[in-house]
Amino acid sequence: MSWRIDPAVGEILDRGRDGAGISRDEALRLLHLDLESRETYALMESANALSRAHFGSKGENHFHIGLNVEPCPMDCSFCSLTKKAGIFSEKTEFPLEDILAWARQGQAEGADALNLMSTGTFPFSRLLEIGRRLRQEVDVPLVANARDISHAEGEQLLDAGFVGFYHAIRLGEGRDTPFDPARRLQTIRVLGDVGLRWMNCIEPVGPEHPAEEIVDLMLLARREKATYSGVMRRINFPGSPKEPLGMISERRMAQMVAVSRLVMGDTVRAHCTHEPHSLSLVAGANLFFPEVGSSPRDGHADTGKGRGRSIGDCAALLREMAWDPSLPSNCFK
Repeated sequence: MSWRIDPAVGEILDRGRDGAGISRDEALRLLHLDLESRETYALMESANALSRAHFGSKGENHFHIGLNVEPCPMDCSFCSLTKKAGIFSEKTEFPLEDILAWARQGQAEGADALNLMSTGTFPFSRLLEIGRRLRQEVDVPLVANARDISHAEGEQLLDAGFVGFYHAIRLGEGRDTPFDPARRLQTIRVLGDVGLRWMNCIEPVGPEHPAEEIVDLMLLARREKATYSGVMRRINFPGSPKEPLGMISERRMAQMVAVSRLVMGDTVRAHCTHEPHSLSLVAGANLFFPEVGSSPRDGHADTGKGRGRSIGDCAALLREMAWDPSLPSNCFK
């Protein structure tokens, strides 16, 4: 029995493994590979080799802290924190004492960053206040995850102690959300202008999203110089309007993680996957998001008591796949 793979696919993988990046057509070809094929496993091996060469043994844990819960009027169709979802009926902000306790926990357990997520109507001034207080209390890099911002607001985030900003042009932006993709891109460019690191993921991936849309967002992440990118699948909360469409499997997500990794080449400091699982850690991913507080994928107000995985759980998964979470982060050098 021959164990050779398609020579044309092999050439793409050889180029991708070198870190130079791959083209749109090449990425589409890889994304269309049969999950059962030898070529898919060769793809994952190539992405894994690239990440091991560029990231060393470092496994990253970026601790998500959701600051507030509300029936958000933005009504993104994939989000559990919306008015239409009907899961949350009152607007609630987690007490500062809880946020400080989570941040101290993150520092004690070796988190590489604190990602502070807020809904679209959360007061920007309050986000700045929380950032300033955390900067006094913990020595962990702060990353904001908030609405679109201006240059002036980017400067304010820097002054408050933030070093990064998570932002994505989501799959279905403008269709499943009320947001203009051009405005989202404008914010991404604001981050580069003011000196905030741009953190990104291709999300939230569902089986209905065409490969072309997925690959175009991967290429945008490379072109706009994301500090990290990767793939996050859509999680269908109970009653989600997306529930009839189903979800992609972790196996399919690992294939997408691998394609994204070859697209990004040697331009990134880490590569993420969400929710945490093992297979993507041998397909080019080395970054997880442990979670507490609010989450757009959960029906619990505090996802730490629901779907969210702890820092310890994520660290154990990383170690099982020979990634070392105790090493210094590559993202903030």
